[in-house]
Amino acid sequence: MNISFSSDLIIRLAIAALLGGILGLEREIHGRPAGLRTHLLVSLGAAAFMIMSPLVAGMNPNFPGDPGRIAAQIVTGIGFLGAGAIVKEGVSIRGLTTAACLWVAAAIGMACGAALYAEAILISIMAIFALVLLPYGEVIFKTHSYRVLEIALPLEVDVSSILNAVKSRNVRVIRCDLDRDYISSTLTTTLLIRLYHRGVTDKQAHKIIQEIEALNLSPKQITWRHR
Repeated sequence: MNISFSSDLIIRLAIAALLGGILGLEREIHGRPAGLRTHLLVSLGAAAFMIMSPLVAGMNPNFPGDPGRIAAQIVTGIGFLGAGAIVKEGVSIRGLTTAACLWVAAAIGMACGAALYAEAILISIMAIFALVLLPYGEVIFKTHSYRVLEIALPLEVDVSSILNAVKSRNVRVIRCDLDRDYISSTLTTTLLIRLYHRGVTDKQAHKIIQEIEALNLSPKQITWRHR
């Protein structure tokens, strides 16, 4: 492949930047740290590396190199950039979708760099579909979620009444841990529960806590948190 500074080169880089920018714009709208500029640059850089790969491999006709070597490093190298977009906050993890978007942006750039414009556009359309439309479809399906419910009660309370109240909301108690503090006369009950539901998981918290409060057991503290 022999590519000089021509309209073909400009088209490849421009389409890579455009498609990567469109993907990044969706992330930018949702307030993610890796947004428009990051995805545009990832796609543009991947396209540039794809264009340079055969050029570098053919620099010395007597010792031809592997044209796929530079391109292959994009696939693994982009993983380091994607890892920087993943943030762990307590027990929850954010940024996995953005990291995947960066990986897809690199694939789009590689396709553009290889002049596979139809493939690049198809990848972009499918990625936008997954990011924009699929979240609306997720509410249709019921999913399993796990939460921890911690209740501090007087020491003399019967735990079975708590379990019955929680189970009345059609959730499953996976584990029940009891911590008896005789100094403060407090019984701390920690429940690992599994919910099977549609929509936002933590909307169930208010109903479950209401069931517990209706028992009039004088709870000292009720905590609802992620597993």
